[in-house]
Amino acid sequence: MKTSSTDTIGLDLGDRYSQVCVLNCEGRVTKSVKIRTNGAGIRRFFGKRASTRVVIEVGSQSPWVSQMLTGLGHETLVANPRRVKLISAGHRKSDQLDAELLARLGRVDPQLLAPITHRSEKSRRHLTVIRGRDELVATRTSLVNHVRGLLKSFGNRLPSCNTPAFPKRARAHVAEFKPSLVATLEPTLLVLETLNQQIKELERQITELARNAYPETQQLECVDGIGTLTALTFILTLEDKNRFVRSRDVGAYVGLCPKRSQSGDKDPELRISKRGDKHVRQLLVIAAQRTLGPFGKDSDLRSWGLELAARGKKNAKKKAVVAVARRLAVLLHRLWVTGEEYQPIGYSCRARAA
Repeated sequence: MKTSSTDTIGLDLGDRYSQVCVLNCEGRVTKSVKIRTNGAGIRRFFGKRASTRVVIEVGSQSPWVSQMLTGLGHETLVANPRRVKLISAGHRKSDQLDAELLARLGRVDPQLLAPITHRSEKSRRHLTVIRGRDELVATRTSLVNHVRGLLKSFGNRLPSCNTPAFPKRARAHVAEFKPSLVATLEPTLLVLETLNQQIKELERQITELARNAYPETQQLECVDGIGTLTALTFILTLEDKNRFVRSRDVGAYVGLCPKRSQSGDKDPELRISKRGDKHVRQLLVIAAQRTLGPFGKDSDLRSWGLELAARGKKNAKKKAVVAVARRLAVLLHRLWVTGEEYQPIGYSCRARAA
């Protein structure tokens, strides 16, 4: 059985090699070596060591490394470099110095690292389906814009149509007005058709995943503007509904609360922090735009948002959209936690009373 060690280890992760710095209880560097950034290298160095506090920096490889280190019996802290400027903005940066800095911060006070907790392997695996769809949609949009821009340079403008129908409509339009470009654009149109099929398949997987593995998404979809994609992304991003003491904290977690820079009598109004997951924040903003748009259903949230938009000046509508997105995040979390049925009219009053 492993015994607890008084050492603190900083591990600066690299693609092929990672730098290790070991500090003893007196804060003196006792070992500084490079190890392979793979399972064998991590296990070879940390497998036989006593239980130790290991500090790593968040990155593409930190999820599996932190999982392995925890499995080997070590206390693993994943530092957030955006919150710790000593890590991300040092004047003298090297792997050795970064590893030593991580170790020293972890030795003094772990809270200085603003440590994060990675999602479970299951949640990350399910999120890859959503991320894959997002990348394919972005690629499809880029190719559609490419075709439209190309034809515009020849004096032709493609008529508006939905994206799945774009290849067929574009092919017919080009054959009629510019036959010489048919062969040139055909490979791109074929790729667009393939992308449409793959996106449709991923959307089918997302719907199946939500219905079978996360049935609570159906409860969140009762809110106007919230579809299966948004509900599932929200649940997978937060992962644990009990991680927040108050539902109001979810707005800050997804980066929809204003930043603050208060000093003395000055407390300026700043933009939102945009912390947390960018994708779920974008989906919440899209849902808020739907809620406030001409096709939004009547609800307390819509009435509040429209009143907020009419109260200000030029940027009032943008601020109202962000405010509604923030309230949507809070509302979705509350529905998830309580399991109660959502009523669009009068729900906020009953929630406050409860």
